[in-house]
Amino acid sequence: MALTDNAKGALLMMGSMAAFTVNDTFMKTLAGELPLAQAIFLRGLATSAAMLALARAMGRLRLRLPRRDLGLLALRTAGEIGAVYFFLTALFNMPLANATAILQALPLAVTLAGAVVFREPLGWRRLTAILVGFAGVLLIVRPGTEGFTIYSLYVLAAVACVTVRDLAVRRMSGALPSLTVAFVASAGVTVTFGLVAAMQPWAPVSAASAGLLLGAAGTILLAYILSVTAMRVGELAVVAPFRYTGLVVALILGYVVFGDWPTPLTLVGAALVVATGAFTLWRERQLARAAPARVPRKPRVDTHPDSL
Repeated sequence: MALTDNAKGALLMMGSMAAFTVNDTFMKTLAGELPLAQAIFLRGLATSAAMLALARAMGRLRLRLPRRDLGLLALRTAGEIGAVYFFLTALFNMPLANATAILQALPLAVTLAGAVVFREPLGWRRLTAILVGFAGVLLIVRPGTEGFTIYSLYVLAAVACVTVRDLAVRRMSGALPSLTVAFVASAGVTVTFGLVAAMQPWAPVSAASAGLLLGAAGTILLAYILSVTAMRVGELAVVAPFRYTGLVVALILGYVVFGDWPTPLTLVGAALVVATGAFTLWRERQLARAAPARVPRKPRVDTHPDSL
């Protein structure tokens, strides 16, 4: 039986989230082997080169942009740089599954920020879901307890950076190709961390570390391609909830590769975050169906926090 477009989109999204998580695993494995800035810079060189080649091959590289789009692109790139720094710093210092679980609060944060910044309507159901979801985040972070780590706050800072990035994307013109946006952000991250790495001592890159870096660059590029394809094949509201499968992959890889398993409270918090996030996406889909016809939405740019 032939798969529907939504089923194809769901499978592509699950593949994308698995690839993103494998990328995170490669990068976390480099902790202790290479300084953070050096690792990000070297991965960025390969990723940016591949992004540039892909964008040019597809005719999706457009650097002459209106001033408004240039400003939004700069804001998005700044958000990307902050997200990469905070998330990978946390990833180098805390369990993979814990960092991934906190990251699942992103859809809730974006929905709330959209209501505050852009005055987008936010009913009591979604507001309640957001509050419950953030309570789930507190169960994961557990500030003031023995299990608290400052790096949990780094992941929350990454969520804030990606929220800014996503809000900037919402205001970009529909004519701005996703691959152009991705390449500029990747180049911005690479240049920034290259400058930081230049001011620090470099560690020798062993064959094993080089393999991990190539694996990270390859999987992150694959993840980006799969996620963009997923959004174009299926309906956003149907496909987007499957991003939460990345948490399942993170749980498995965190246990198999690093021997980490979250505490019961962390698992309960993660379940609350995922459930409320999925409800928020479902509720937005219901409201979109009930709303009168509007101007077609602009093409969506993928907003995974570690997509570059």
